[in-house]
Amino acid sequence: MGTCVVLILLAWNVVRLWSTTAAIVMSVIAAAIPPVAAFVGNQGALDESQPPAGDEER
Repeated sequence: MGTCVVLILLAWNVVRLWSTTAAIVMSVIAAAIPPVAAFVGNQGALDESQPPAGDEER
C-alpha cells in the first residue's frame, strides 16, 4: 500500500511537471497493484480449500 501512495504522490507532484502521460501511467499502475496483490494472495488459499474429489482410491 505504501508503494501505491508513493507512486501517486510522485506522479502528481513531480513527474507531471515533465510528462503528464507518465503521471497517468504511474497512477494506473498504482491503482492496479492492490487488486492484483489480493488475487495473488488469495490464490493459494483457494487451492487448499478445494473439496476432495471422492473418486480417489486409498
